[in-house]
Amino acid sequence: MDMQNFFESVAGQITVTAIIVILFAVILYKGKGQKADTRAVAVSALLVALSIILNQLVLFRMPQGGSITLFSMVPIVLCAYFFGVRRGLMSGMCVGLINLIFNPYVIHPIQLLLDYPLAFGALALGGIFAGQKHGLIKGYIFGVICRYICAVLSGVIFFGEYAPEGFNALTWSLWYNATYLAVEGAVTVAVMCIPAVSGLFERLKTQVSQ
Repeated sequence: MDMQNFFESVAGQITVTAIIVILFAVILYKGKGQKADTRAVAVSALLVALSIILNQLVLFRMPQGGSITLFSMVPIVLCAYFFGVRRGLMSGMCVGLINLIFNPYVIHPIQLLLDYPLAFGALALGGIFAGQKHGLIKGYIFGVICRYICAVLSGVIFFGEYAPEGFNALTWSLWYNATYLAVEGAVTVAVMCIPAVSGLFERLKTQVSQ
């Protein structure tokens, strides 16, 4: 059985689901000797679900994979902004693995990692800006850049053969992945810069941190 067939099978879906459960257990763990953070798990689960729902609201689908969605990357960045990079990373990886269950396309283990758990987990690296002024917007931009790097690497290594005439594997992957990530990223940043929206996120951060 090849990897594509495995992840389309019941056994593959059970395996991925078990990994997701483990990741949520990591989110629950607060530290040695400290009480488990059930609030972080509950909010993270809601944000993961929201990201999955928004990811289904596709505004434009690219012919060779990738799409422009309705702000689907925001919940992962919010999770890292609210609870830190570690929990955001686990939540992002959960989103990637759930997408793997619904829409598996696997030709190599490294490609699987780059296109699913690492690509979505990378968004959470934006949580390093959480304590800074305009930290959410900075974090979102940084997270999208990190996801872009994963997408470019996957494209160069595994999908370079699809580059049209006039492009090599690298230039095609850089251009192709920028066409959808940059558009969604730019639109999202514009919305996040609206004072009412940014103020809402700051109030939510205060509430979930109490």
